[in-house]
Amino acid sequence: METLGKRARVASRESAGLGTDEKNRGLLAVADELCSQSVYLLGENAKDIQAAEKKGVKKALIDRLRLTEKRIEDMAEGLRQIAGLEDPVGEVLEMKKRPNGLRIGRKRVPLGVVGIIYESRPNVTADAFGLCFKTGNAVILRGGSDAICSNLAIVRTIKAGLRKEKLSQDLILLVEDTGRETVQQMMKLHDYIDVLIPRGGAGLIANVVENSTVPVIETGTGNCHVFVDESADVEMAVDIIENAKTQRMGVCNACESLVVHEKIAGNVVPKIVERLKLHQVEIRGDERAQKIMTEITPAREEDWGMEYLDAMISLKIVDSIEEAIAHINQYNTGHSESIITKDYDHALKFQDEVDAAAVYVNASTRFTDGFEFGFGAEIGISTQKLHARGPMGLLALTTTKYIIFGNGQIR
Repeated sequence: METLGKRARVASRESAGLGTDEKNRGLLAVADELCSQSVYLLGENAKDIQAAEKKGVKKALIDRLRLTEKRIEDMAEGLRQIAGLEDPVGEVLEMKKRPNGLRIGRKRVPLGVVGIIYESRPNVTADAFGLCFKTGNAVILRGGSDAICSNLAIVRTIKAGLRKEKLSQDLILLVEDTGRETVQQMMKLHDYIDVLIPRGGAGLIANVVENSTVPVIETGTGNCHVFVDESADVEMAVDIIENAKTQRMGVCNACESLVVHEKIAGNVVPKIVERLKLHQVEIRGDERAQKIMTEITPAREEDWGMEYLDAMISLKIVDSIEEAIAHINQYNTGHSESIITKDYDHALKFQDEVDAAAVYVNASTRFTDGFEFGFGAEIGISTQKLHARGPMGLLALTTTKYIIFGNGQIR
């Protein structure tokens, strides 16, 4: 691991000196290489899928692992979008003149070496490379054993694209040993890694946050709520809930919890149940929800804070928007929350008072995504409040330094 750290540090200094045109050419070359190697990538991914199926991994998590022609095209398109974005590196944010004549400003610069520990989701490999490369960083990736064949294939393909542009092969490094000890070692590489970003389940994230000596940007789990307010358009609410829960169940921005105002519950809950039944989603509700639809199963206390990543969802009936906000703030993970309402004041109140990285009005939580936000891709979705929050694009992978111009001043 220390050898990887040293190689990445050298590569990061080379990367920091690249111009925007050089970086963009590298990104486009890698995007083309991903598309041209799709048969190879799908073949290697099939090995991971087969292994997961033999282990009995649930379908929603296998979906996170699976590559398709469309997903490979999306990975490539994400890199092309990143190439089309403005390069933040080198931007001078401010410049002020002091009374002594010194001109003091701040300039945006790369972080250096970014480490990412992640599970499943092989598309993260390409996204992480693209964002780190555009911002002049090198990246060390440690994926899970469940996606090792896919990750190896993607990294080899990325390196092939870099070679075509005569760029360093060490700009992306994959930890090929998926043993747990490599995670522990990576968390202690503070001499070489400038920031560590964990992406995965609650256990992985907690382990990194609690034990890393490298600064961490926490990407939280997603217990995302949709609150159906008393004035909600019922059909809109049902459509949004269906999308938020079932479009992809194994992702962090999928809806896991429903909150419904009691004044509209008798009308909307049966429609929600019938729609989600089409996708075999089990609804776990409180006593009032069960009285409306007897097929709703009883919710336990742990259901209110659960990230299921599966065909299950919790349902709470509340008497007011204040109770809804209190319930959401108690059990959410700071990720994405949505209100369905026609009441403008309620919409603003919800956005002001709900504590989360992304707060929606009349839209699905599934939009919390770097690609959907116009970032080209994302390095993760930060649920912390320092440095970066929400989908992390290019700016989140930079820092600043002060630049000072003088003409002989001494103190």
